[in-house]
Amino acid sequence: MLKKKKHSTNSLTYTLKIMANMYEPNALDREFGEFWTKVNCFAVMDFPYDQRCEFVRNANNCIHGTNFVPYMHLLACDFKCKNVFEEHIFVTLFLILCFELMLFLTHVVHCYYTPAMKVVSRMLHMNEHLAGVTIMALGNTLPDMFANIWAIYDDTAVFANCLSSALFVTMFSGGIICYISPFQMNAYNTVRDLLFFIFGVMLLEYIIITGESVTIAECILLMAVYIIYIIVNVLDVYFLKRTLQSLRREINELYELPQSEDVKEKRDALENQYKLLSRDVRVTILQRKSYQNDNRTFSFLTKVGSERVTIDMEANRNIHYTRDRSKNHHLFREFFSAIQPIKLNEWRQATMLVRAYYIARAPVVFLSVIYIPLVDYELKKNGWSKLLNCIQIFLNPAFTITMGKAMLFTDKSKLWYYNIPHDVKYGLYSLVVTVPIAIAVFFHSNTSVPPPYHWLFTIMNLTGSMFVIFQSATEITLITGVLGFMLKVPPDFMEATVSCVATSLSNLVANASMAMQGYEKMAYAAAIGSPFFTVLLGTGIVVAVKILLGVSTSMTDLIGSYGENAFVLLILGLLSTLLWTSVLNFNARRSVGIFSMSIYGLYIIFSILIRAEIIHPYNVDALLVSSHA
Repeated sequence: MLKKKKHSTNSLTYTLKIMANMYEPNALDREFGEFWTKVNCFAVMDFPYDQRCEFVRNANNCIHGTNFVPYMHLLACDFKCKNVFEEHIFVTLFLILCFELMLFLTHVVHCYYTPAMKVVSRMLHMNEHLAGVTIMALGNTLPDMFANIWAIYDDTAVFANCLSSALFVTMFSGGIICYISPFQMNAYNTVRDLLFFIFGVMLLEYIIITGESVTIAECILLMAVYIIYIIVNVLDVYFLKRTLQSLRREINELYELPQSEDVKEKRDALENQYKLLSRDVRVTILQRKSYQNDNRTFSFLTKVGSERVTIDMEANRNIHYTRDRSKNHHLFREFFSAIQPIKLNEWRQATMLVRAYYIARAPVVFLSVIYIPLVDYELKKNGWSKLLNCIQIFLNPAFTITMGKAMLFTDKSKLWYYNIPHDVKYGLYSLVVTVPIAIAVFFHSNTSVPPPYHWLFTIMNLTGSMFVIFQSATEITLITGVLGFMLKVPPDFMEATVSCVATSLSNLVANASMAMQGYEKMAYAAAIGSPFFTVLLGTGIVVAVKILLGVSTSMTDLIGSYGENAFVLLILGLLSTLLWTSVLNFNARRSVGIFSMSIYGLYIIFSILIRAEIIHPYNVDALLVSSHA
């Protein structure tokens, strides 16, 4: 009897195994199996508080959607929030972190990134306009493009977000430049850039709305238009230099002729033309000086009439150099003075509010000084600090490689800080090369004057600055996303408004900083070149990667609810800019700066009204399409 029961049990088990092997999972089974890989981390807000921690630990998006701080993990597991009141308390802490990140981004852009842009522009023999549409535009936009590629699987409206960012940078940032520092534009460069931009935006719109999806050939076309634009700008500078050489030869030949009235008149005309064209041939380092007012120190651009006064860079470099001093004169005093986050003389003269700002900025200043080398031709000794710069030779690459590997190029199956023990070896590998270089620089250099190769520190300046800018802007965007979901704001509205502003903060700060330092032409060129890069090359690359990976690129997904509104207002803004530049003889005034910023304000008003369902967006109404069908 027992044998029969055992035999029947084995038969039943065998039968169940056969049935399990024969069963084929259906679509619903596969959906449940892929739930944790596809679910959005912010869906945890719909779960009860006691179940949120388990959700956050299982959802992949809660891990690979984290940049620096795991906000949802902190709220659900570490802080163990049990009600809305506790959530709002910890959200306040996130807002304080957001403020610190904005200070970090602003300080790095103003004090490190913009001086590096000027140094690189001079080394490459560029003029202000070419530097603005190439180096500065690429530096401002590449971090955002990498962030978009990194989030390739996210369900975002690429077209709407790119045009919203372009509208903010062109209209609002460009308006800020005109308001801060009115200037005389280069007529030819401005008209050419605006026409290229209008053509690029309309081409992108045409590609998206004329087909069900975007193709690789169309992405290549977008990228080709941007490449042609850069080639035209480079050739323009080349022909400008050739023209100046030709004018110089003609002027010299006229000096050798008998000096009649006709010869003098022709020579004066050529010299005026040469003087006018030579203003835009190269980036110059402008002189700045300080004055005291109400116990505070201000810095402003020195001008003589309409002429900008340049500094003597060689005198600035050797201002403290004497042969009598040793190579390590005041070595440690200089080091501790450089890393001091709050200067005592500024602290004594500051009000209570300014002192609070200094305290909040102190961690940011200290981290920046330790991590990023400073190369600024406007400063005495060009920002050189011997001991600090020698430490940065091995500290900057090691930190960048370790953090970059842990945060950007590691498997996102676990939080980034768990990868540091494994990835720190890559940073240590760099010490094999950088430590001997640091020792050699220490024994070769002098504390009182920067070495001839000091400009090479600009490489570490740019890598460090761009890493900080990328991480700060990404973190600010994530914080705004967390706030949006906690306040029940629709994701498409957040991405088209708040998130676009957060990601474009680096553009705004860099352009405003350049304008305040007297480089308005470079800043305004970047205000056009950066969004042009985003609209054509950035969008083309992101969509091409989506196609290659099999991600949907349908018209509805790309445009979203706010894409057509951004397109219409961007075209109106560019056409109005083309109009006022011609009417005002290319004089950028404060009034047109306010006008440009108001166009972006109009976009925000439209977006809010669409969000409130008071007005209808410009895109196709699904109800009208269904009724027509």
